[in-house]
Amino acid sequence: MVSEVQIGRLLSANSRQFLVGCHAAQINLPSLGDLTRVDLSDDYSVYGIITDISIADDGFVRQLATVEPIDEAIIRDHRLNRSVPLEIRVQTVGYRSGSRIYHLLPPQPPLGLDRMVLCASGEVVKFTSSGRFGYLRHLLQENSPLMIEVLAAHLQNTQIAHKQVGRADWCQQAIQEIITLLRDDYPTLIRVLHCLSDTHLFEPA
Repeated sequence: MVSEVQIGRLLSANSRQFLVGCHAAQINLPSLGDLTRVDLSDDYSVYGIITDISIADDGFVRQLATVEPIDEAIIRDHRLNRSVPLEIRVQTVGYRSGSRIYHLLPPQPPLGLDRMVLCASGEVVKFTSSGRFGYLRHLLQENSPLMIEVLAAHLQNTQIAHKQVGRADWCQQAIQEIITLLRDDYPTLIRVLHCLSDTHLFEPA
């Protein structure tokens, strides 16, 4: 996990998810499954997990794509100096009110142009250690194959932060909670466990 850093600003939001726009030169900063935060005030923040990263359509790129070879200087200039539209979709997974963290949907969603940051390792550990993994249900309730991949990426990313503070068993506890949450949905559980097996965080019997 990198230190807290601004990713971009909100384009749109509702209670369950929000969309953030930023410069494509920052594409090396956020990753699928990373935990993010939007501060609405000093004592109220909304947390979310990155579920998709996309490059919006760009007419200039369409023109360049038909030219071969493309000079590397042009590619660097395009990525670093032009306002290439990068969009990041985020699933809301909880909020902070005062000093307390809740793994519930927030009372109010973030507002347009609010600043979103990537949570530093310490905050990742604090949020994901609060309660009984309740925030994971917000991902599991999304009936999408992509969400299974997001869940696996999130566990991989977050396990690194927990290992840094001596909590190497965090991931196994999270997986056990996922098994409990999906105990009545066997097909989804099998898909999730098969995906997790590719991360080497879970070894099927």
